[in-house]
Amino acid sequence: MKIGRYLIIFLLVMALLITFGNRGLVDSYFMSKKLSELESLNKENAAENKELKKKIALLRDNVGYLEYMARSELGMVKEGDIVYRLIK
Repeated sequence: MKIGRYLIIFLLVMALLITFGNRGLVDSYFMSKKLSELESLNKENAAENKELKKKIALLRDNVGYLEYMARSELGMVKEGDIVYRLIK
């Protein structure tokens, strides 16, 4: 009878270790969830990098786009432009 008890206790301990132990089922579930979050973040970053590469290419090659960005982002004006200042 003692062997049966020890066997049941051993199997119970092993089941707990498989379920809750390091690299167990619970840990595997959380790691797969974290992996899917990181993959989606990686896709977002890849899309942002692609857009930034397009913008860099436009700034290097397209003088009109460079002028547009200088005017809109930096507030620069061309010689001969009329600037209006509104006071609030």
